[in-house]
Amino acid sequence: MKKIQIKQRPLLTRPEDFQGMLPFIAQILARRGVTSPQELDLKLKHLLKPELKGLQTAIELMDRAIDHEQQIVIVGDYDADGATSTALMLLALRDMGAKVDYVVPDRFKYGYGLTPKIADLVQEKYQPKLMITVDNGISSHAGVEQAQQHGMQVIITDHHLTTKPTPNAEAVVNPNQLGCDFPSKSLAGVGVAFYVLANLASLRRQHGKTSSQLTQYLDLVALGTYADVASLDYNNRILVDAGVQRMRQQQCRIGILALLDIAGRDPAQLQAQDLGFVLGPRINAAGRMETMDIGIECLLAQDTQQAYHLAQQLHQLNQERRQVESQIKQDALQTLEQIRIDQTDLPAALVMFEPHWHQGVIGIVAGRLKEQFHRPSIIFAADEDGIHLKGSARSIDGIHIRDAIERVAERHPHLVRYFGGHAAAAGLTIEKQYFTEFQQVFTALIANMDAQLFEEVLWTDGELPVDAFHLQTLATLEQLGPWGQKFPLPTFEGTFAILDYRWLKERHLKLRLGLENGKSLDAIAFNAIDRFEFDPMHMQVRLVYRLEKNDFNGSTNLQLHIMHLEQ
Repeated sequence: MKKIQIKQRPLLTRPEDFQGMLPFIAQILARRGVTSPQELDLKLKHLLKPELKGLQTAIELMDRAIDHEQQIVIVGDYDADGATSTALMLLALRDMGAKVDYVVPDRFKYGYGLTPKIADLVQEKYQPKLMITVDNGISSHAGVEQAQQHGMQVIITDHHLTTKPTPNAEAVVNPNQLGCDFPSKSLAGVGVAFYVLANLASLRRQHGKTSSQLTQYLDLVALGTYADVASLDYNNRILVDAGVQRMRQQQCRIGILALLDIAGRDPAQLQAQDLGFVLGPRINAAGRMETMDIGIECLLAQDTQQAYHLAQQLHQLNQERRQVESQIKQDALQTLEQIRIDQTDLPAALVMFEPHWHQGVIGIVAGRLKEQFHRPSIIFAADEDGIHLKGSARSIDGIHIRDAIERVAERHPHLVRYFGGHAAAAGLTIEKQYFTEFQQVFTALIANMDAQLFEEVLWTDGELPVDAFHLQTLATLEQLGPWGQKFPLPTFEGTFAILDYRWLKERHLKLRLGLENGKSLDAIAFNAIDRFEFDPMHMQVRLVYRLEKNDFNGSTNLQLHIMHLEQ
């Protein structure tokens, strides 16, 4: 089993600033950088002002296109952020009277972002006067140029980082472009689209034109933001919370309700995490396995029957995605077994390829391997051209995966054809003939990094006071959410007496734990047989855990969800 260091999250702000709160709650907030109780007020009026570079030009162009009944085309991206951004643009612009359609091309055929091929496709299909990208386009110089040659004006709305100058579009709205002073750099693509549309709606309202009430679409904003694993800074927490509230009240898209129903989830009990674990994967499955149109049409659906039909398709695609992913992961694990005798022989980076692996899920598999072995992972699949391999990379804290790939490309230009991404995730294309050489060079580069980076650290919020083990604590923590990226769900550590144990389905470990005050409670470790070494003869156990509800036989009790176990 891998060695894990357990450390407490550092305090980033002062717990003393949260007067009237229980000390352990104040510490949780201080460990996440919350500066004042004001940041717990998630009303929409606290959203950042729309001080985005390029915004004014963008909304004037869109306003004019609507007034002149010009054809507008949205060019989306193939993931949940892209799908929600596309749906949001379509719905809001149609409310305002726009003549608007969308294109989300097959990424395996047309590549990523706005490529010249996509510009040609849009021209062939719609001959629009205005093209608007959502969740892509910031690096698409050639695509923008091609669209303009076809006579289109181009507005880019995006949130991705780039080291290149901005494309020469008519307007570019991206908080991460050079010269943009917008304080939050964590907006997802759908967040950028929301800001653009809200300000367009306001402009048109001021001039007595047909407009749209954007708050009705905050369910889409929340879903896209959370599913894209955007950092939950104060601004994003406001957006996500507002969207989750709408879903709980069933004031959301019919397609979202259909997806929740098929997944067996009650909207009234929805937590922000469900956007990432229930809704996001089902929308993403369309782009991974087939075409994102199914995901977008589900979000656009106006009647229940259509919504259920599309939601069912997405559910099935997600099941198929899970099967394919599981098979690739099994193959990868078997390959690993062949190259190592035990954990100590694990390479510094996991770089793998098999000809039959599916392009749509390699990113997920890379993420799973990274989590399991705490190593940067790159999984390749064959490109349709038979010459190239497409790779998806995921990395651990402290190793910037895009920069590492760039270093390989600089030192060995023949090894990397294309690459892009950021610290935690990246994509790249290489020639198949150079796979082994790339694998060796990349692994050697990573192996030269600080050895401490390869020791996994599990961060906790310390020990929970013994009088805090009750459902009210869980309710309080839920109210302080939404929890997610860079605002992680509270995780605690502690040593407990084992009163009883049993194995469920010979995989999951159920424990009955004794507390210092004489009370007891249940804890569960899923798939413990593969993850932990448990000795029932040891009467104590050290745990890292989260709090959760356990509904059983009509009663609800507090339960510990075990993240890590050691004796």
